[in-house]
Amino acid sequence: MTDAMNTTTAWAEVQAVVLSGITKRFPGVVANDGVNFAAAHGEVHALLGENGAGKSTLSNVLTGLYRPDEGTIDIGRVRHNFGSPRDALDAGVGMVHQHFRLVQTFSVAENVVLGEKDGGVFLSRRIIEQRVRELSERYHLPVDPAAKIWQLSVGEQQRVEILKVLYRQATVLILDEPTAVLTPAESQALFTTMRAIVAEGRTVIFISHKLDEVIDVADRVTVLRGGRSVGTVATSDSTVRSLAELMVGRDIAFTRQRSNDLVFGDSPVVLEMRHLQAHDDRGRIALKNVSLTVRAGEIVGVAGVAGNGQRELAEVITGLRESSGGVTLVGGVGLRGGNPREAIDAGLAHVPEDRLHTGLAPSLSVEDNLVLKSYRKPPIHTVGVLRRSRIRSMATALIERFEVKTPGPQTATRLLSGGNVQKVLLAREFTAKPKVMVAASPTRGLDVGAIETVRKLILQAADDGVGVLLISEDLEEVLALTDRLVVMYEGAIVGEFATSAASIESIGMLMGGASASPDEVAAL
Repeated sequence: MTDAMNTTTAWAEVQAVVLSGITKRFPGVVANDGVNFAAAHGEVHALLGENGAGKSTLSNVLTGLYRPDEGTIDIGRVRHNFGSPRDALDAGVGMVHQHFRLVQTFSVAENVVLGEKDGGVFLSRRIIEQRVRELSERYHLPVDPAAKIWQLSVGEQQRVEILKVLYRQATVLILDEPTAVLTPAESQALFTTMRAIVAEGRTVIFISHKLDEVIDVADRVTVLRGGRSVGTVATSDSTVRSLAELMVGRDIAFTRQRSNDLVFGDSPVVLEMRHLQAHDDRGRIALKNVSLTVRAGEIVGVAGVAGNGQRELAEVITGLRESSGGVTLVGGVGLRGGNPREAIDAGLAHVPEDRLHTGLAPSLSVEDNLVLKSYRKPPIHTVGVLRRSRIRSMATALIERFEVKTPGPQTATRLLSGGNVQKVLLAREFTAKPKVMVAASPTRGLDVGAIETVRKLILQAADDGVGVLLISEDLEEVLALTDRLVVMYEGAIVGEFATSAASIESIGMLMGGASASPDEVAAL
């Protein structure tokens, strides 16, 4: 690892961006602590780190959203003191944020020139659209310049964000988690675009959690840990495991397969769905006669391409959506449905796909979120009064137990990193002593260290006798954690396997609507 960490020397003559000793403090936390970072012309340079490692803060400093408390910024050997994002853009630094900043009712071309100070508003629509079309063809970013933003897919909207930066002739492009919302095919197309950009001598700074993507597309990687830069390595000298170790400071277990000898036939059924039917938000049929059981201590996976009824299934089970037919039973007791409190009282825990808005109240403090399911009961609530000292004491203990990185229990939950938000949610759900847990995409958007933590917690819950229904589009995760899995397609269960007998090929075929292997089905 030491040799790889010295690879910055070979790039010293072509540096486009140099950040030296960047420190940025917020109340109760030092987000960047003397960070050094250098990226070269003609380079894809990845910025890697756990949630809360300081990546977003550093990029906000580089783009003028934050002013550093200490340190210097050099772009093309010229020192800058950015007072706003406009200053950074004038110096050639542009950023494509993970959450897009587009006007939905404007066209692609209108969004690209929006805010352009060099006469953009005086150009004819035809000229603007032609310029955008030429730019999109040049960088392999196909999009209709006349289309309205609301008419575009997520991948197409991201292309518009990149075109906005390229239109302003940025020489340094920062892409924040650009593949988080893309399909695999769209991700590969984006990598082609990134290579076309750096081939012209520009610099791409690629912020990502996905280590395999970093290895594939980046030339070098700078790793942040705890707000500090711990090394810069060449991807040619790195592996996924070595990068993960550099990120978290220890070895990472990428797979934690449960024993194939586990047998649950004698365990009680804690969750049962009988002939469930439901409609989606547009009134279309989303669930078609879904029947499934989960036993105590068993982890059952639900695999499928997004949009095939998985979200509706989780919502019906947890009371967030009414069913149009069938019944759900928890511990043998039927639920009326459409009532989350009823599901909670029956012993059902829920880790929803949207952790920050469905799972938690983002503007409430960490301690308040931790008692959202228990504040009506002793010892938190006695004689009609909430006991704030007991809430804080319990929250402090859970923060320590689940290793939540937060300035304190009174911090607003929305200010935490994604991994720590998920830990708050899991801490609340696990400590409710549930019979059943429904976990939907529990590791989506998390870094490798947080993923390992979440998977350990799910396995521990199963070991403690909780029945777990794991709904995930991450097939590797489903195969690594579950004892049994089902595949959903167009609202129906189209296959069921013992995980030990399943193959990625057969599961993939079922996810696309094809048939399964008879041998694998027989293995049940």
